Amino acid sequence: MPKPYPPKGRGALSNPVNRFAPTTSDFEPVPDDELPARIATVEIDERPKTIISRNRSPDVPFEQSVNPYRGCEHGCIYCYARPSHAYWDLSPGLDFETHIICKTGAAERLEQELRAPNYRCKPITLGANTDPYQPIEQHRQITRELLKVLLRYRHPVSIITKGALISRDLDILAELARQQLCTVMISLTTLDPQLKRSLEPRAAGPNTRLNAIRELTAAGVPVGVLVAPLIPMINDRELEAIVEASAAAGARSAGYIFLRLPHEVKELFREWLDCHYPERAEHVMSLIRQSRDGRENDSRFGARMRGEGLFADMIAQRFRLALKRHGLLQRDQLPLRTDLFAPPPQAGDQFSLF
Repeated sequence: MPKPYPPKGRGALSNPVNRFAPTTSDFEPVPDDELPARIATVEIDERPKTIISRNRSPDVPFEQSVNPYRGCEHGCIYCYARPSHAYWDLSPGLDFETHIICKTGAAERLEQELRAPNYRCKPITLGANTDPYQPIEQHRQITRELLKVLLRYRHPVSIITKGALISRDLDILAELARQQLCTVMISLTTLDPQLKRSLEPRAAGPNTRLNAIRELTAAGVPVGVLVAPLIPMINDRELEAIVEASAAAGARSAGYIFLRLPHEVKELFREWLDCHYPERAEHVMSLIRQSRDGRENDSRFGARMRGEGLFADMIAQRFRLALKRHGLLQRDQLPLRTDLFAPPPQAGDQFSLF
């Protein structure tokens, strides 16, 4: 692995080989003055054979999702989706945030799947794996095209994002919300701009996300906040302040997720800790292990999102009290309609006899 360094605008400090790589290589350390100041984003086009993913996890609050992109420019060091880049023989490190796979033709493929005779309408979540409003969406507009299809078909959709670009699509989202077909969850990890810059380097700043909540609320779109992830000794002290600021901006609900460290994320996160918070790195990892049955990650359903033990229980209690204090609903208590779903007629359709 090359010598770790923080590239400007990127979250990972290195680019370790993925867990499926048949061979590994050792590199000679590179002098700091020979390292690039920036790493450009590479766009890779992919034409998907299917676009709707199905989920049967009992602790995930949706059954269907669509991800316009693989990889994410936001560069959040904690992202649980990083290990998925290994399936394309790419690194979960810098490759994950610099090699973005764009699903071209996603809207057309979605239309085909919604028109399938055996399709049954259930809410679709955009952003379940990587952010649908990451910077590349500004010019690719894959998410916007997907929303246009969902509006035409009157199909319910939930969106999870930390990208302020969502305000661009208020025209579509407001109309979906008017028909009770849309909810948005804004991920808000910290109110500290300095922490945001190292933790989520290319994501919108805290105030920008709060402004997005205000804009969505003013347009009639139901908005919730996802305080995720909660990281011991890094942002857990902000829990109540985040809930309060979100409620003041117009959020109606909130949820939280305890930090998850699957596969390669464990090493990447520890590398980030040692670089940015060396004085507390071991304390952070100790609290994580206390909340994960002595391990750094626990993938069991029911435990992976919340953690267990005294520290995790304290977080859960604080969160419940914060919701009660500010009158917010628990996440996913805002139902969406499925009875309005109706594929628009097209040439060649056979009309019903009844």
